[in-house]
Amino acid sequence: MQAISEARRHIDNAKDFLSNNAKKQDGLYQDKKYVKIAGHTAYTGILLVLNELLGEKNKKTPKSAEWYQYELSRVDKGLLSNFTTAYQILHIDMGYQGSKSADLALLGLQKAEKIIDWVETRLEKTNK
Repeated sequence: MQAISEARRHIDNAKDFLSNNAKKQDGLYQDKKYVKIAGHTAYTGILLVLNELLGEKNKKTPKSAEWYQYELSRVDKGLLSNFTTAYQILHIDMGYQGSKSADLALLGLQKAEKIIDWVETRLEKTNK
């Protein structure tokens, strides 16, 4: 499943940006630029697997977070919860605001990995 491996690559890249470039000191990242890059990269990884799960009716039309939340509410409430948290942390807090908290970034990346794992399991079941 190419979407799963690509999403995992995005998460690995986000972790690399944080560990190699964001300069963690006393639980805070010092360089907002790399926090923002990491947040956007990880969030993009989530969207790759969700698009694979939900299907893309029109690939050229960007979907809002509300669209994903609505669709996920029809699939699994736990998945919806993980997406809502990951969206807030990775896309808003890190990606736009450049939140420097290493603990917050860790939580966002953990939620992203849970989403990818969940989708991978679901897709494996449907492809059998």
